[in-house]
Amino acid sequence: MKIIIVGATGTMGKYLTGAFEKEHEIIRIASKGGDIQADITSTESIESMFRQVGPFDALISTAGPTYVGPWKKMTDREFRKGIDGKLMGQVNLVLIGQHYINPKGSFTLITGALTDEPQLNFANASAANGAVEGFVRAAAIELENGIRINAVSPTVIEDSPQYFPFFPGEIPTTMQQLEYGFRKSVFGAHTGQVIKTY
Repeated sequence: MKIIIVGATGTMGKYLTGAFEKEHEIIRIASKGGDIQADITSTESIESMFRQVGPFDALISTAGPTYVGPWKKMTDREFRKGIDGKLMGQVNLVLIGQHYINPKGSFTLITGALTDEPQLNFANASAANGAVEGFVRAAAIELENGIRINAVSPTVIEDSPQYFPFFPGEIPTTMQQLEYGFRKSVFGAHTGQVIKTY
């Protein structure tokens, strides 16, 4: 399979690239580095990326910038970081990507446990995650040509210990759990699902 990994130079993306590249052709997309550079907050950049990649079988997104910070300092500007990044960035990967993906292909987006288990400083991520999950369920009933879409939802991941203090009492998602969540989406038959890895 020809698989696009968006966010390929990040912690999750690097791990998934290593896990899948032994069996499949991987196209690594990142804002810096990777095979192709793309800014998911720009529809023009996303369109250019898909034109360079050409037809593909699956897209995995581990990208989605959000604002992390105290509620008291939250403004429209900070909140839009998650709306423009994690929400619309991933939505546009699908809206534009549907014109390039092969029949029976799949999209897998990233959300997170913050949808259901909010934590201090992460209101923006909680809202963006919830919207992405709603989008996945709705897109699943309208995508054509057997194209599937799911989201993978981890809690804080084991390879990002710098975030552990923000998630008191949460058992980290292991990198293997994360991998198998994405495997379930990419290689399984589900669509419109939020695959929880915690």
